[in-house]
Amino acid sequence: MTRERLYLYDTTLRDGQQTQGVQFSTAEKQAIARTLDKLGVDYIEGGWPGANPTDSAFFEDAPETRATMTAFGMTKRAGRSAANDEVLAGVLNAGTQAVCLVGKTHDFHVETALGISLAENTENIARSVEHLVAQGREALFDAEHFFDGYKANAPYALDCLRAAHEAGARWIVLCDTNGGTQPREIHDITRAVIEAGIPGARLGIHTHNDTEQAVAGSLAAVEAGARQIQGTLNGLGERCGNANLTAIIPTLMLKEVYASRFDIGVTAEALEGLTHASQMLDDILNRVPRRQAAYVGASAFAHKAGLHASAILKDPSTYEHIDPAAVGNARIVPMSNQAGQSNLRRRLAEAGLEVEAGDPALARILEEVKAREDRGYTYDSAQASFELLARAELGQMPAFFEVKRYKVTVERRKNKYDQMVSLSEAVVVVKIDGEKKLSVSESVDDQGSDRGPVNALAKALAKDLGRYQSAIDDMRLVDFKVRITQGGTEAVTRVIIDSADGQGRRWSTVGVSPNIVDASFEALLDAINWKLLRDG
Repeated sequence: MTRERLYLYDTTLRDGQQTQGVQFSTAEKQAIARTLDKLGVDYIEGGWPGANPTDSAFFEDAPETRATMTAFGMTKRAGRSAANDEVLAGVLNAGTQAVCLVGKTHDFHVETALGISLAENTENIARSVEHLVAQGREALFDAEHFFDGYKANAPYALDCLRAAHEAGARWIVLCDTNGGTQPREIHDITRAVIEAGIPGARLGIHTHNDTEQAVAGSLAAVEAGARQIQGTLNGLGERCGNANLTAIIPTLMLKEVYASRFDIGVTAEALEGLTHASQMLDDILNRVPRRQAAYVGASAFAHKAGLHASAILKDPSTYEHIDPAAVGNARIVPMSNQAGQSNLRRRLAEAGLEVEAGDPALARILEEVKAREDRGYTYDSAQASFELLARAELGQMPAFFEVKRYKVTVERRKNKYDQMVSLSEAVVVVKIDGEKKLSVSESVDDQGSDRGPVNALAKALAKDLGRYQSAIDDMRLVDFKVRITQGGTEAVTRVIIDSADGQGRRWSTVGVSPNIVDASFEALLDAINWKLLRDG
C-alpha cells in the first residue's frame, strides 16, 4: 500500500525562541538548522526577519539546507496595499522559498486587538497571500487562535481560511494558540474544516502544550486529515511549550497506525540521531536534559526494579515499547539497594563485563553497593561510578594515574575597582608512569568572574595528565548536583556530576563526603577514569 506523505515543519528557531530565558545567537541558530536538516524535517522556520538583529543576521547567512527555509511574518496592515507594507516587504526580502504569515481568525481578536472590521481582516489575509504567490513564494497562512475562533464564530473562522485558500496558500495552519483545545475537539474541528471545502492535503496543525496534550492534539489533527505537523525540538516554546517533535517523529515512524500509513521523509538512519539532536539543543541552552523525556530521555529505557530487569534479560520487549537504539538512546539497568543479581548481571553485561550466575564476585559487588548507599552514595543515577566500582571488585580496573595530593583555596579580596571579589585556586599533584605532575588553575571565566572551587579543581585535574591528556580534551562538565543526605552535625554531602564528550556520550558519577570539595573531587576522578576506560 502506498503511504501518504506527511510533512514536518520545525519552528524551534522562531516559536521555540519565545521560551522564557531563551535567546539564540546567530551561530547557534545556524547549528540548530543544520541539525534539523540532518534529521530530515521538511521545513525550517528561521525566524521573523526584521523583528530583531539575530533573526535578520540568520537570514543573511542561512545555511544551505535540503529542508525548505521559511521566513515568518504577519499579514499586511489595514489601510495599505500588500506591496506597500514595509513589514511584509522585510519578510519577503529575506529571500526564502517559503513564507508563513500569521493572521487573526477569531472575531474577538480582530475587533478588539486589531480594532478593524471582520471584512477588513479577511481582505488583509487574501491580499497578503496573493502577494506572496505573485512573488513566486510558497505561502503558508498561520491561522492564529483558530480553534477558539471556530468555537466562537465558526462561519467567520472558516471565511478566513477560505480567503487564504482561494488566494493560493499552499498550507493553511490551524493554530491552538492558547493551548487549551482538547484532542477530540481538534479532531472534530479539523474534520469540519475539510468538510467545509479546505483540502486536508493543504492543512497543517500547530498546537501548544498548556494541558500536556500538544502531541496528542497534533496526532488527532492528522487522524482527521491534516497533512502537516508543526512543532519544536524538545517541545521548546512559549509558556508550556509547543508540540514536541522528539516525541512526534518516532511515534509516526515506529507506531501503528502511523508507521504503515505515512511517510514523513525521515530515514531510519536519521532517526538514530534523534537523541543526539535533543541533547545538542539542551547543550546550546545550557540546560540539563529532562531524564523522563519520552524516547530521548536518559531514563526512558531505565529498568530499576529487579523483576523488570530479570524479564529484560530474557526479552527486552517485556518492558520496552521500542528498541532504544532506534532513536539513538540506550537501555539502562540502574544499580541501587533494591537490586538483585539479575539486575547486576544485566548492568555488567552492558558495560562489557560477562560474569557467570553464581560467581562470588556478584555477591561482593551487591554488598559493596548496599553498604555505600547506606553511607549516602547512589548508583541509581551514577552509572559510570557503579561500573568503576564493579571493575575494581572484579580486578579489571586499570590504574591510569594516582592523585598524590590536592589543595583548593578561596580568597575574598578587593579588585582594582574597590569591589569585593572571590578567587578560587586549586593545586593538584598526580603521578603518571612514575612521574609526578603538578598543575595549578584558577576558576576565572572569560568575564573575570569566579566559577568556584570545584571548577578550579576540575581545571587543575584535567590540565596535565601526560599521555592521557588527548583523551580528555573533549570532555566537559554539563551538570553539578549537590544534596545533603543527613541533617545536623552528621550531615553528609552527595555530589553527582554529569559529563559529556565530543562523541555525544554522557555519563554520571557520584562522590560522598562530609566535605563538599572532597565529594566533588571524588566524582571528578570517577568521571575522568570512566572516560579513559571507555577510550581504551
